[in-house]
This record gives sequence, C-alpha cells and structure tokens, in this order.
Amino acid sequence: MTRPCKVGVQLPEVERFVPWPEYLDLARRVEAAGYDSIWVGDHLLYDLPDGSTRGPYEAWTTLAAIAAVTERVEIGPLVASTSFHAPAMLAKQAATVDAISGGRLIVGLGAGWNRREYDAFGFPYDRRVSRFEEALAIIVPLLREGRTTFHGTYYDVDDCVLDPRPIRPGGPPIMLGSNSPRMLSIGLPLADSWNVWWSVYDNSVERFAEVAEGVDAAMPEGRRVEATAAVLVTLPGGRGRLMGDAYDADVTTVTPDALGDHVRGMAEAGATHLQLVLDPITAESIDVVGEVLADVES
Repeated sequence: MTRPCKVGVQLPEVERFVPWPEYLDLARRVEAAGYDSIWVGDHLLYDLPDGSTRGPYEAWTTLAAIAAVTERVEIGPLVASTSFHAPAMLAKQAATVDAISGGRLIVGLGAGWNRREYDAFGFPYDRRVSRFEEALAIIVPLLREGRTTFHGTYYDVDDCVLDPRPIRPGGPPIMLGSNSPRMLSIGLPLADSWNVWWSVYDNSVERFAEVAEGVDAAMPEGRRVEATAAVLVTLPGGRGRLMGDAYDADVTTVTPDALGDHVRGMAEAGATHLQLVLDPITAESIDVVGEVLADVES
C-alpha cells in the first residue's frame, strides 16, 4: 500500500498533562500504527483560558528520547524556534538527534511567535525574522558542511566545527515553518521543504492550494522545495485546539471519515507530507486514525 503522501502525528503539547511514560507510549503507538512520522512542538509555556499556565516538555531532549524508542518513523520539531538556542548549539542538538535516530530527523525551523514565553525565559523578542535569517546562515552550513564562520548583528561564530557530523551526507533535511513573504525569501533558497499550520490555510484543500501557489510564485528559479502542511483532525470528544490565549480557530472540520479524501486532496494540491494534529490527542485517537490511513491509497 502506498499513500499519496507521507502522514505523521504531532504529539501532545499543552492540551493536557501527559506523564512521561505515557508520552513515550504514544510515540511507540504512532510507529506501530503505521504512520510515517512523529512531531513535537517547540514551545515553553502558554497561558490558558482557565487562568493556568502550562508548558510542554523541551523539544530537543524529547526528540532524542523518541529517537531512542522508535526505529522507523521520521521525527522532527514542528517547528523549532531559532530564538530559543544559539544557532550553532541548535545545529549541535540536531546532529545529535539525527545520530540517535539513525538519520531520521527533519529539522523544522521557524522564527517563533509567542511573546509570553520569550519574556518568561529571557529571550529577545524583537527582530525575530532578522535573527532567524542570521541563525539560518549558521545552522545550514554546519549541518550540511560541518564548518562555518559567521559575523552578524546578532550572532557570531568563529571557525565553528560540527563534530560528529549528522548521519546523512549533506545533513538532515531542513523544513521552513512559515509561508510569510519575508520568511520565504530567506528560507526557500536553503530549505528542502516548507510547512503551513492548519489555521493559516483554514484546514481546507482549496486554501492550501492557494497558499502553495503563492509559495511557488516566490520560489527561486531552478529550486524545488517540497510542500508540507499540518492538518487538524477532529474526533469525538474534541474540544478545539488551544494555543496561547483562548486560541481556537474557526476552520474546516476534518473528521476520520473524511480524512482519506482530505489526504488525497492535499496530495493532489502538492503536499508531500502532512502532520496530523489530532483532537483529542490520545492513544485511542492515534489508533482510530491509523486504521483509516491504512486504507488510504494513491
């Protein structure tokens, strides 16, 4: 059986507290259910509508643990904020996770957006895209070539050497977590794929096709960068995806019954990899949707 595109699952972020043993069990379950990939958000904390503050596990150490308990699935951050780590250290972490996974890492990168966590953890919030541009100029050559020198406004590295190198020649693939014009101008010349979050394109095939058309128009001549997208899948008991202050976007509802057609439609619109955001994100949801995907063919 061949799916029209790869399909993975994003593990819980702040939807509920998940004890660590259960978190790893969910990762193993995703692999056993036949998905192609496992993704984790890279966030530090959210203020929730009920007045509580909650944060997920740290992304890179989580990915290292998932890499150690899985064998087949690709893994990656959806997406890693370059603001949360010095760029050379982020490349070092990525190379280590790539080694632990045996070369299964996809390095999703973005500029970040949630000011609350920047202020709480002491990271500068200003000029995030400019900082991202410099970070990418350090991360990419380190992962692909193993060595770089860069002197910028925000970051400086002098003859930085990445050793051990990533498992794969040329390093792990890099995914740009944005479709904004300036981020595309920075990322498309360097990235292997781009990603759009489900709320940005209203979780609909038609809007995704429009976004993809816009990205294609911005593509540098001679470049081919794959399209990927997050998809919200609503199951019984789903209460909406919360992100930050009372965030619950009004988007097209995709249920397990409609997922097969949705996956095929997204693939026809150009998507090569989908990250499912299951609502609710439970072991049962993973199994139910995995059974649906088992019958989805090109």
